[in-house]
Amino acid sequence: MLPAAFNPPTRAHLALAQAALGLVDEVLFVLPREFPHKSYIETNFDQRRDMLLAATEGQPQYSVAASDRGLFVEIAEECRDAYGDDVRLMFICGRDAAERIMGWDYGAPDAFLRMLERFELLVAPRCGDLRLPEEMEGRIQLLAVSEDLSTVSATAVRERIRRGEPWEDLVPAAIVSMIRRIYEA
Repeated sequence: MLPAAFNPPTRAHLALAQAALGLVDEVLFVLPREFPHKSYIETNFDQRRDMLLAATEGQPQYSVAASDRGLFVEIAEECRDAYGDDVRLMFICGRDAAERIMGWDYGAPDAFLRMLERFELLVAPRCGDLRLPEEMEGRIQLLAVSEDLSTVSATAVRERIRRGEPWEDLVPAAIVSMIRRIYEA
């Protein structure tokens, strides 16, 4: 699973998914309706969903789903309800997101370790490599990505659009015209 705001989808999102296909049968792009740590100003849910669907179109190993919540543990619960207990759940993310979810205050000191009993993480380098705590080994795998994507982000796309700088190289070609229309670029 690759959960993100997809505001907008970027080449980095697709590169993470492509890299994960060596380890998983299918990549489920998960678009949460809300996140506990960010809000959406430039776009609404339907616009982000439409961009994501267009960016992943024609890829039989990619699926798109919506989630009512944004924390990995909440998304995992929804996936367990949909797919059952026998499916191996693996979240795909960059180092920065992994560190954020590992350090999130879940209300108990060992809460994240208990979550790793229900899902695993595939973590790609992003502005450095993840330092893997010993107690999490075996539940967190490092994901090799073919290119350095540390400067490719949805935030960078939006900032470049605001500054009137070229941004098209950061996103899939299939959604450039949608982004121009949605973000008034």
